[in-house]
Amino acid sequence: MQRRRLLKLGIGAAVIIGVAGAGIALIKPGLVDGKLGPGAREVMRAAAQAVLSDLLPSGAARDAALQAQLARLDATIAGFPAATRKELSDALGLLGTAAGRYALVGLSIAWAQASTQDVQQALDAMRLSSSNTRQQVYHALRDLNVIAFFTEPANWQAAGYPGQREIP
Repeated sequence: MQRRRLLKLGIGAAVIIGVAGAGIALIKPGLVDGKLGPGAREVMRAAAQAVLSDLLPSGAARDAALQAQLARLDATIAGFPAATRKELSDALGLLGTAAGRYALVGLSIAWAQASTQDVQQALDAMRLSSSNTRQQVYHALRDLNVIAFFTEPANWQAAGYPGQREIP
C-alpha cells in the first residue's frame, strides 16, 4: 500500500468516526436536563471507582458513597457554563457507547461489567497516550471525580487534609 493511499484511508476513517460519534452524541446525550444520563452515570461511576478507589469505603458503604459521588457530580456539572456542559454531554454520550468506549478509552468491557482494575489500566493508558484527545478525556474523567469528591468537607481527611484553618 502506498503512503498517500494509507494517509487518505486514515483521514477518511477519522472523519467517519468523528461524524458517527457526533451523531451518537446527538441521539444519546450524556447529560439529560443538566444531569448525568443513564450511560453517563455508568461511565462516571466506573471512573469514580477507579480514580477514588483507595478513598472510598468498602462493602455496602461503598455503594452509598458512589451514589453520593454521582449526586455531587450532578451538582458540580450544573455550575458549569452551557458550552462546557454541551461539550461534556457530547463526550459522555460518546463514552457511553461501545464504539466510543473502545476507541477513546481502549476498554472492550462494558463500564458496568469492568473491574476497577480494568478501568484503572485503561485510564493509565489514556494518561500516557500520545493522543491529545485521549489525554483530555482522561483528565476530564479524573478531574471531575476529584473535584466533586473533595467538595464534600467530610472527604478531606481521606486525603490527609485536616480542614480549613482559622486565620487570626
